[in-house]
Amino acid sequence: MISASHVFDELYNIFWKAPLYTICLEVALVISVIWLVFYRKKERNESKLTPEQKAELLEKWTPEPLIEDLPVASVPSPRVVSGRAGKRVTVDGHDCLNMATHNYLGLLEDKAIEESAIKCLRKYGVGSCGPRGFYGTSDVHLELEQRLAKFMQAESAVLYSYGFSTIASAIPAYSKQGDIVFVDECVNFAIQKGLDASRSKIVYFKHNDMNDLDRLLAEQQIADIKNPKKAGKSRRFLIAEGIYMNTGDICPLEKLVELRKKYKLRMFLDESISFGTLGKHGRGLTEHLNVDV
Repeated sequence: MISASHVFDELYNIFWKAPLYTICLEVALVISVIWLVFYRKKERNESKLTPEQKAELLEKWTPEPLIEDLPVASVPSPRVVSGRAGKRVTVDGHDCLNMATHNYLGLLEDKAIEESAIKCLRKYGVGSCGPRGFYGTSDVHLELEQRLAKFMQAESAVLYSYGFSTIASAIPAYSKQGDIVFVDECVNFAIQKGLDASRSKIVYFKHNDMNDLDRLLAEQQIADIKNPKKAGKSRRFLIAEGIYMNTGDICPLEKLVELRKKYKLRMFLDESISFGTLGKHGRGLTEHLNVDV
């Protein structure tokens, strides 16, 4: 065992042989540590205002307006829509054709549909919103899903309370981080929000340009061959619209299906506009072009 006297002798020799600047630095470091450990900030003696001083300051204070007054010439002229909005609408007293609606078939003016809707409201009630997660699933939900699936000749159907949320939530429900999505550059806003929520890698191809899409898919296929381990962990998706909301034209569905099969893609087709407007029975673009769902 080493004696205490030997330890002190060694420390004394080290201290004696150390340069002066080293000793000063170590002493300053020890003092700093002691100061940080034991120092306590003194409470500030802030002077408190008397009630008279507060009242005087409040009396002198003049609030500034949040926004400046606009000149009359810069205020946009309001347009007043009166009456019921259907396929025709009254704007500032003028009868106009309503182009800002999805009521393509004029179903809002159908008295039978109106009476049926009123009857349904009286039976099931109405609220500010209607997600089934909040209010539960009713018999009419299940019946409508069955009838829609039968009408579309599909295995099943799922109802959403809000059309925008359908594609916006369906995309991130399937496509996750690490997946790759090939999507037309002109897709609508709801699809764009779904892509943002998915956190997937987004690859845009030129609008309705199947050669550009084929080129991008071929490049991805080459990359997958070079790195099969990475490719095995991600999936590939293809997204298009039956009728593009931003352009009004139809997608080349036959070629899209051909490329989907060639490159083994999973495909989303948003038929928000084409459903009910295309096809002999209104089943959308798939019926219009005789493409099996």
